[in-house]
Amino acid sequence: MAELPPERRETLARVREVIVRNLPAGYRESMSFGMISYGIPLERYPNTYNKQPLAYAALAAQKNYNALYLMSAYQDSDAEAQLRAAFAEAGLKLDMGKSCIRFKRAEDLPLPAIGELIAATPPEAHIAAYEAARRRE
Repeated sequence: MAELPPERRETLARVREVIVRNLPAGYRESMSFGMISYGIPLERYPNTYNKQPLAYAALAAQKNYNALYLMSAYQDSDAEAQLRAAFAEAGLKLDMGKSCIRFKRAEDLPLPAIGELIAATPPEAHIAAYEAARRRE
């Protein structure tokens, strides 16, 4: 984050604070693929397809936007619906790919709803959802 311009650093710091404050026990913050990542450590769950910690969320500064990756919104249609409803209720535009929410400023996100979504999935539930998805493939 030290390499970012001050306004982008401040934006990512605000979103990171929400994530860290709401992150259930059992997830670990690390740097992965050039992003601040939150996942289940390999010593807790080593059976990942890519031999990397099982990703739960990530935060990145891309070239033209910031990105918040939320695996829970990607793998759980109820969580995605809650996220979409939170954006609509806050009057915010949701710019989302499969798990990636693109944003410029922290004010572009419904931060309380993001915190609730982060807090809603303990590691055991995330592992179960991951394993269920792998069985369907």
